[in-house]
Amino acid sequence: MIDAIDLRIGTLFYDNNTIYKVLFFQQHRMSQSESVCRTKLKDLKTGQVFERNYRAAEKFKDVEVERRPKTFLYFEGDLGHFMDMASYEQITFPKDKIGPAARFLIENMEVEAVYGDGELLDVVLPSSVPAKVVEAPPGMKGDSAASPSKPVTLENGLVVQAPIFIKAGDQIRISTETGQYVNRV
Repeated sequence: MIDAIDLRIGTLFYDNNTIYKVLFFQQHRMSQSESVCRTKLKDLKTGQVFERNYRAAEKFKDVEVERRPKTFLYFEGDLGHFMDMASYEQITFPKDKIGPAARFLIENMEVEAVYGDGELLDVVLPSSVPAKVVEAPPGMKGDSAASPSKPVTLENGLVVQAPIFIKAGDQIRISTETGQYVNRV
């Protein structure tokens, strides 16, 4: 059993016979009232994301999961195709269930497939991925106050804020959870 206060980002649990994944967690307490856990949850069956508050004393059933390495092959419409690294079996998983992190998937990327109750529940990407900068405006001389940044365009079309020393052709690392610049590779 898991207490609501022990929930963390990425935790899987049962609530009302539905498996949820925690996307955001914050414990909140006002003066003498009972502590409340604010969460943003993802229903792993439907892919629906919503917010829900729990009392700190609430308990949930833990989900028994199996994690298997997979390789991302390609997208065909709204379906992502993955290959099992051990059996070479190919599976598909909807792009919308992966969520915003799907924009970071590139061919031959290793991911982790999460299985529970005998079915594929989720595809988990690495916490950060490398990306090539294809377009970056030049940094202006004197732009050095208060950690300056500029918008750069990546090979997947995503525009992120990066430091002014990044130029076209550089490889940078992007967080798959926030979509923000991490460092230069």
